[in-house]
Amino acid sequence: MTAKKPQTTTIGADPRLAGGRLTIDLDALAANWLFLAEKSKPAEASAVVKSDAYGLGIVHVVPALWQAGCRTFFVALAEEGLRVKAVAPDARVFVLNGFFAEAFEAYCQSDLIPVLGSVYELDLWKRLNTRRKDKLPFALHVDTGMNRLGITVEEALTFTADLRNPKPVLLMTHLATADDQAHALNRKQIESFQKLRVAFAGIESSIANSPGIFHTRIGEYELSRPGVAMYGGEPLSAAANPMRPVVTLEARIVQIRTGLKGETVGYGATATLKRDTRIAVCSVGYADGYLRSASGSGVPLRRAIPNGGVGFVAGSKVPIIGRVTMDLTSFDITDLPVDAVSPGDYVELFGHNIALDDAARAAGTIGYELLTSLGNRYHRRYLKSESD
Repeated sequence: MTAKKPQTTTIGADPRLAGGRLTIDLDALAANWLFLAEKSKPAEASAVVKSDAYGLGIVHVVPALWQAGCRTFFVALAEEGLRVKAVAPDARVFVLNGFFAEAFEAYCQSDLIPVLGSVYELDLWKRLNTRRKDKLPFALHVDTGMNRLGITVEEALTFTADLRNPKPVLLMTHLATADDQAHALNRKQIESFQKLRVAFAGIESSIANSPGIFHTRIGEYELSRPGVAMYGGEPLSAAANPMRPVVTLEARIVQIRTGLKGETVGYGATATLKRDTRIAVCSVGYADGYLRSASGSGVPLRRAIPNGGVGFVAGSKVPIIGRVTMDLTSFDITDLPVDAVSPGDYVELFGHNIALDDAARAAGTIGYELLTSLGNRYHRRYLKSESD
């Protein structure tokens, strides 16, 4: 058997100069996609790489997924689709966020496929397409209960009943509550979509996002669309996360100082020390996408987890103390041995020891927002095993 050796690609800030580092495990990403592809069978699994592959970089993520076997990708914007094509020219790429007339020429030249989700867009696409001998393909998005993008079920049935209308290459809808398997809206949406599949017989169909893949009978639909689970996020809200962690965020300790009992910490003097406290001040803040709402105190809008976020260093979890600020965040390291950490050491903010979604919940949000908020001041490391 050919041995594998780890390869590291680094981009972004110089590690000697950066305040933090972001490690993206492309092997874990590929393994997660393969797991979701197996769960999707007999349907094909695509990959959602919108928002620059959830903030991790299309230029790195798409080739790793292509090598794993993914051939179909979804993006939000045509501009993102062009970046997918630049690294995977033979990929099939669907563009989710609407269609505008001035973009038509780009579709003609790029082989991107728009996902049309309104009668206006359908009429516009048909009108522009009549000028071409070789008609360009499109996908049709039908709203079955989310009230976001998509034509209504009735509009879709009317459209397909008119034999003069072109046929889409893909029929899709989006589940609004798939992460909660017991929610009644799931059944309502699936039943509506089943009626549409009958009316659009012979056309590829797609309903399952990441959590949708874990619903029963998902293989009846020809294409699944994994997104956040691929990147290590929780697919279901009431079940253990089966996905491997993909992203690890760490911040460097700038200074270790001692605050005395009764003193306060940070802006607003929101944290009053109940004991003499050793504080590790780290070079990360909301300018880097580490959300202010994760602050240890002084965030009145957060209710679910009043104590805020934690870091992980020297084998232990340490709480944020005071407010997360633009460039700095402080952690209480009093309970660690005095010589356990030093300036220059790294504190994990999420990754292998703190789950992405746990860090997100502590900030009153979801893993999606944390990933897509990450700034460009980090030193980025992409890890991947390559065969000799």
